[in-house]
Amino acid sequence: MDSQTKAIESTKKYLTTTASIVASAMLARTIVNEYLPNELRIMVSGGLDKLFSRFSTEHAIVIQETEGLSSNELYDASSTYLRTRISSNMRRLRASKNEDNNSITLSLDDGEELIDAFQGVEYKWQLISQQENQGGNRGGDFSSNSEVHLFELTFHKKYKNVTLDSYLPHILEKAKQIKAADRRLKLYMNEYESWSPIDLQHPATFETLAMEADLKKTILEDLTRFVKRKEYYKKIGKAWKRGYLLFGPPGTGKSSLIAAMANYLRFDIYDLDLKEVRMNSGLKRLLIGMTNKSLLVIEDIDCSIDLKNRDEDKENQSNKFHDDEISLSGLLNFIDGLWSTSGEERIIVFTTNYKEKLDPALLRPGRMDMHIHMGYCGPNSFRVLVSNYHAIDEHPMFEEIEGLLKEVKATPAEVAEQLMRSDTVDVALEGLIQLLQRKRNESQGNNGNGEDDKDEKLTLVDKEEEGLESTVEDHETKEVIVGAVTCREDD
Repeated sequence: MDSQTKAIESTKKYLTTTASIVASAMLARTIVNEYLPNELRIMVSGGLDKLFSRFSTEHAIVIQETEGLSSNELYDASSTYLRTRISSNMRRLRASKNEDNNSITLSLDDGEELIDAFQGVEYKWQLISQQENQGGNRGGDFSSNSEVHLFELTFHKKYKNVTLDSYLPHILEKAKQIKAADRRLKLYMNEYESWSPIDLQHPATFETLAMEADLKKTILEDLTRFVKRKEYYKKIGKAWKRGYLLFGPPGTGKSSLIAAMANYLRFDIYDLDLKEVRMNSGLKRLLIGMTNKSLLVIEDIDCSIDLKNRDEDKENQSNKFHDDEISLSGLLNFIDGLWSTSGEERIIVFTTNYKEKLDPALLRPGRMDMHIHMGYCGPNSFRVLVSNYHAIDEHPMFEEIEGLLKEVKATPAEVAEQLMRSDTVDVALEGLIQLLQRKRNESQGNNGNGEDDKDEKLTLVDKEEEGLESTVEDHETKEVIVGAVTCREDD
């Protein structure tokens, strides 16, 4: 009985001591949280964490969404991998569904934990989101809060080497396999200094593109040659990138060509809205945030923002407020300066309706290597469109339509709109003939009134482009491809 009594007394003392320690800890926690300043509270909490971590058997690895200015490949891989490890007994999940996918995708929600096992080791994952103040420019005029995401991975400390040498490489490899099996192209838009993606679902391909066959072939060969020249670019000491300028009237298929390029190369598209960018440093952050194998697109660059020229930049250098304001010099450095080497296998595309409005500095080789004029619809483009919409190669009305297309200016978008108005071929073609005849009559009326005298003042380049479906100039090789004719500029 004495031994039993002693055991009971010992247990009581242990429980009493434990309860006292817990109560003291709770009291200390209350005092720290309610009475200490924020800075001191953080120091005390950090000190306590370090103290208790010395007695803990767990190790933790934090995997942030970004590291400095660069995206973290391991975070992206972990997110992809963990979607395949979701279990039915988890209490809180995030669900999403794409229109083109019949299945619902489940992923971790903020604060939820997931248990994974690898080679007999148990791993605990948790997704954490935090608010972070990005600050502003040197004048302190702009500041914004952004949400930062990270994964916290915890495991027994004796498996640290297994985790670093085997488990994390296993996640990277598995994520690569998952993405290859279900590769979805992404369309990114910028919100200030970060990118937000959606699935790219544009159906355009080079087969359905209303463009001359020779021009299609030229562009396809150029793209194919570009992606195979990694070692060549390294040998000549240039960044592995290529620039395309698409110019011409609205409705001539510039956006469709961009989508066709992305679908052909299997590249994501980054659609950069310069109006969302306040500073040159923001451009750099966006560039670094892009992945390799991607298209950077700036549409309607002539009217995106009022870019200051380099002389104006110099005048503003003495003004701190304007030091980092977005400028032409900042954009040029973004395209082919030191910051452009932060990634590889990238294509940069500018579009404009008015090439003559662009600063020549934007157009030189090394920035915009190929200049592609997207012209009006001609007979070749018409046949592609009518094949797309009505699956026919010949029709008695074709001869009249093709003759009219040689006389009037009609964009591929206008022709496509008429072809879509009826599923009956004869009705659709008759509507197109009426449109083209109306355009011809209007054009003849304008000429009769002397309203078209300005055509006499067209430049040589304008006259070359007048009446052509499309042209392309390779400013790297000095070749000019006009329709089906190829020549050298220096010949």
